[in-house]
Amino acid sequence: MLAFVMFDPLYFIVLAPAMLLALWAQAKVKSAYARAGEIPVSSRQTGAQAARRILDGNGLTDVEIEPSRGLLSDHYDPRHRVLRLSPDVYQGRSLASVGIAAHEAGHAIQHAAQYGPLALRNGLVPLASTGSSLAIFIFIIGSVLSAIPLGQTLMVAAIFMFAAVVIFQLVNLPIEYNASTRAMAALTESGIITVQERAPVQKVLSAAAMTYVAATLSAILTLLYLLLRSGLLGGRRG
Repeated sequence: MLAFVMFDPLYFIVLAPAMLLALWAQAKVKSAYARAGEIPVSSRQTGAQAARRILDGNGLTDVEIEPSRGLLSDHYDPRHRVLRLSPDVYQGRSLASVGIAAHEAGHAIQHAAQYGPLALRNGLVPLASTGSSLAIFIFIIGSVLSAIPLGQTLMVAAIFMFAAVVIFQLVNLPIEYNASTRAMAALTESGIITVQERAPVQKVLSAAAMTYVAATLSAILTLLYLLLRSGLLGGRRG
């Protein structure tokens, strides 16, 4: 299904910056996480304990914390009000563990505070999910039928669908940075980390944020590719 894209030289030319940034960001995350993961947090808190302390300190005693499966599978589930932490984060007593746990707790705090961008992102989830899964498929069909009006209509529809993915990613960026800002403040104010321990934690959170930057750039450049390939932005169809 994706052969049209994966064997198109234009795709790789347009998406090359995002691909390189994604590879660099992943390497930075692994490096920062590995280094901070070797430094015990002075408070001896596990990630789960740190998250619990932060949540309770913000009046979120009803938000549960559960272990999840997989490396860096940490996330906050707003529908069920559950914070799920990967095994290393849940049980770990390192700066990396408490930093990531605090970041996810930051999302729970955003949710409780009705943080505007978070509500907008949650509203965009259905559109972005549909656009991500169907847009390329519809665009390929449209390109095959490009000689007739229906083909052009399908390509334009696919572009609008994928635009929802771009908007979602753009909205998501400030949400992730805001969660990290909340996390750093909460960790210090609650005494989970000392001022001297802030730097390694910040490196982990900053590296993780770059993966979202890479995802956003990838979405933007994919939309640019679709516009070029459709001919709507000066590209040549075919």
